[in-house]
Amino acid sequence: MHPPARSLLPSDTRRLQGLAFALAGAVAFSGKAILAKLMYRTGADAFAVIGLRMAIALPLFLIIAWWTGRAGQGAAPRVPLSRRERWQIAGLGFCGYYLASTFDFLGLQYISAALERAILYLNPAIVLLLSALWFRQRVSLAQVVAMALAYAGVMLVWGHDLDVAHMAAASAGGVSPGRAVAIGSVLVFLSATAYALYLIGSGRLVARVGSARLIGLASSIACVVTLVQWSVVWLGSGGTMGSLQGLPIEVYTLSLLNATACTVLPMWFVMRGVALLGASTASQIGMVGPLSTIWMASIWLDEPISTRLLAGTAVVVVAVLVLGRLGGTARKA
Repeated sequence: MHPPARSLLPSDTRRLQGLAFALAGAVAFSGKAILAKLMYRTGADAFAVIGLRMAIALPLFLIIAWWTGRAGQGAAPRVPLSRRERWQIAGLGFCGYYLASTFDFLGLQYISAALERAILYLNPAIVLLLSALWFRQRVSLAQVVAMALAYAGVMLVWGHDLDVAHMAAASAGGVSPGRAVAIGSVLVFLSATAYALYLIGSGRLVARVGSARLIGLASSIACVVTLVQWSVVWLGSGGTMGSLQGLPIEVYTLSLLNATACTVLPMWFVMRGVALLGASTASQIGMVGPLSTIWMASIWLDEPISTRLLAGTAVVVVAVLVLGRLGGTARKA
C-alpha cells in the first residue's frame, strides 16, 4: 500500500508559483524578438514596429504608474517625488527604455534573434565594467574570467550568424550579409549598454520609489519619446520611414501581442517571481531566455540551430550565472 501523497505546503505552493511566473516572464520577454522579425518580413521597419509597440503599451504603463503611486498601495505609503527625482526618472526612461528599445529593434533588422538575445545577456558584464571605470569598483580575477567567457560565448554565436547572415540581410535594406551582422551586433550592444546605465542609475530610486512604480513612470516617458521620434522620422523622411501604409493586419495583431504579452505582462511576471522566490533565484531562472529564443526562432522564423550556436549560448548562460553569484546584475528584458 502506497503512503498518501504529501499535500503541497504553503511554502511549496509559493515556490511553484514563483517558478512559473519567473519562467513565463523569461520566455515572454524572449518572444519580443520573434514578433519583431515576423513584422519585418511583412515590410514594416523598426520605427513602425517600435512605435506601434509603445503606442499600445503607453496606456498600460500609465495605469501601472498611477496605481502604484496611489496612497496606501502596498506595504509602504505613497512617496512624493522631488523635482530632482522626476528628472532622474525622465533620464532613466530615456536611457533605459527608449534608447535600449530603439537600438534593440534597429539591430534586429540585421541579426538573428538568437544573437540579439546573447548580446543582451552580456548586460551583467557591461554593468561590472562600467562600475569599475566610473566608481573604481574592484573587479576580482574570477569576475574577469567570467566576463571573458561571456564575450567568448557571444563570439561563437556571432560566428554562427555569419554562416546564416544571408537570412538577416534579407530585411537589412540591401546591406551585405557580413556587414549586416556587424551593424546589428553594434546596435544591440548599444542597447545592452543603455540598459546597463539604467541599472546603475536606478539603484537608489528603486529603493525609494519601488520597482513597479519606477517601471511605470520610466516606461511611460520612454513611450512618449518613442512616439515623438516616430512622428519626426515619418515627417522627416516624407513618409518613407515608419510608415504603416500598405502593411497587413498581421502587423497590428503582432504589435498588440508585442506590447502586452512580450512587454508589460512579463514585467509583472518577473516582479511576482522575484517577490515569491527572491531576486537571485528568479534571475537564474531568467537564464532560460536565450535558450527559449533559439527554439522559438527555429520554429517561427526557420532560423537554423547549429552546434556553434548552442555552445556559444551555453557559455554565455554559464558565464552570466557565475557573474550573478559573484555580484553581477542579470537582465530581464
